[in-house]
Amino acid sequence: MTHWLRFETPAGERFGTLEGNTITEWRGDMFDGAEPTRRHHALADVRLLPPCRPSKMIGLWNNFRERAVKENLQQPAHPLYFLKSNNSFATHGDAIRRPAGYKGAVVFEAELGIVIGRRCANIPASEAESAIFGYTCVNDVTARDLMRLDPAFVHWTRAKGFDSFGVFGPVIATGLDPAQLRVRARIGGEEKQDYPVTDMFFAPHAIVSLLSQDMTLEAGDVIACGTSVGAAAMKDGDTVEIAIDGIGALINRFE
Repeated sequence: MTHWLRFETPAGERFGTLEGNTITEWRGDMFDGAEPTRRHHALADVRLLPPCRPSKMIGLWNNFRERAVKENLQQPAHPLYFLKSNNSFATHGDAIRRPAGYKGAVVFEAELGIVIGRRCANIPASEAESAIFGYTCVNDVTARDLMRLDPAFVHWTRAKGFDSFGVFGPVIATGLDPAQLRVRARIGGEEKQDYPVTDMFFAPHAIVSLLSQDMTLEAGDVIACGTSVGAAAMKDGDTVEIAIDGIGALINRFE
């Protein structure tokens, strides 16, 4: 298992691998022929950046059986999804910011994130795993009370696209079996979500294959796999932690 991350030093942005509290700096392209350098950094001495630069984040809705049962939803024939623009991206340690003038509920959603490793389109399910670079933690933040202001149109993009609402990181983990993973969320140390990835309607390789039929996926794109039961509103000042064993913990304060 390898943990990849991006970080900022006084000399500029860099990427590398994390072992313990030590970062080994790499050069080249994270997704294509990267090579390690002899430079090392203490984790405490750098500022973490989002672990990759997606051209887009694709978020799934209604992808978990337990939630579908609770909300009286049916299994979709194809993944149901929305897009988050890159202005929304944030990472471990960044503040999640309440939109100016908005007083309604802001909800956390703990999710597994798929990170695409190469450009792909129209790939069969049998080849989709080779297009997955690794996995990360995602907090799909939503201004829930904005979604249904207009009875004729659900405001997915508006409610989920504010600056700091597309939180992912702190690393991309490679060499994981997603079927062994559980996704957890805690607020102030109190557990709010804990669910297995195997409860998905669409497993990661199926998600990648099906979405690649709709649009070209680029190296570094992130697909948030949807969430199960337990997502809830945050209070101002709350600290939210999204944790997945083998990846780590994505921790942010809601302000």
